[in-house]
Amino acid sequence: MHLITPTPLQDLLLDPATHPRGQPHLSAASGLVRAGAWLYLVADDEHHLGLLPAGAAVLQQLPQTPLVQLHRILPGDLPADPKARKKRKPDLESLALLPASSAHPSGALLALGSGSKPNRQRGVVIALDATGRPDGAAQVVDLSALYTPLRAEFADLNIEGAFVANDCLHLLQRGNKGDARNACISYPLAPLLAWLAGTRSEPPAALRTTLFDLGMVDGVPLGFTDGAALAGGEGWLFSAVAENTDDSYADGECVASAIGWVGVDGVLGRMATLEGAPKVEGIALAGDRLLMVTDADDPACASRLLAVALD
Repeated sequence: MHLITPTPLQDLLLDPATHPRGQPHLSAASGLVRAGAWLYLVADDEHHLGLLPAGAAVLQQLPQTPLVQLHRILPGDLPADPKARKKRKPDLESLALLPASSAHPSGALLALGSGSKPNRQRGVVIALDATGRPDGAAQVVDLSALYTPLRAEFADLNIEGAFVANDCLHLLQRGNKGDARNACISYPLAPLLAWLAGTRSEPPAALRTTLFDLGMVDGVPLGFTDGAALAGGEGWLFSAVAENTDDSYADGECVASAIGWVGVDGVLGRMATLEGAPKVEGIALAGDRLLMVTDADDPACASRLLAVALD
């Protein structure tokens, strides 16, 4: 695979007085979306979204400064002890931008739990206003009815990415050493939005499940971590990492990371590895660049915003 060198832009720093555990940064960024004038980040061990301005200044290499704001989406606070927090965290691993609908005239964000444990089957819908800012209280959704059929197919369910394209919501199942299958599961968007809004009693069935073989690095399979639709329905991009772990719960060494392209026909096109193997867990398009956020699996380390140029 071709090797690409990411450009570091910002550490995801914030005012520690605004963080429930006094951290001066986000440390587990796991999803990234651009909405209006804002970049949104979901962190898998927080009850808040992170947001920062998406203006040109933020997307350049600047002196480090606390730019991230926090927006609460779940009640309560998680324990400070790392093991207790890992056990109780909602594991919000993916973030998608939903289009305007009757329920949300300016669109909404959808954060999704991974589904890897019973307490990780919650979703959160955050309505947006015309400027792309959160509008009103977040709505918590029980995803168990959506995830139960998936668990019958993937015993170690781990939904790590979500994006909207071609009138579908696409969920990305991440493989690991125990089960290396990666998959894109596609749902019809209109009935799914109706279910999220509470006007439909059951979620729609998946239209299709497409399996992907992303290959291995040093005996460790690459697994999806996020996806983003290309403009004009021209397919989609994804990020993937090779994490040396046998299941969806335990963390492991990240031995490689990559980005890839899937065509409109749903077929894997090409992939490129990322120099330095940053553990990229969220991606979003910004013009001719792909923005990426990392998760260092260490609360003491700030997640980072990176970029690569696309051709």
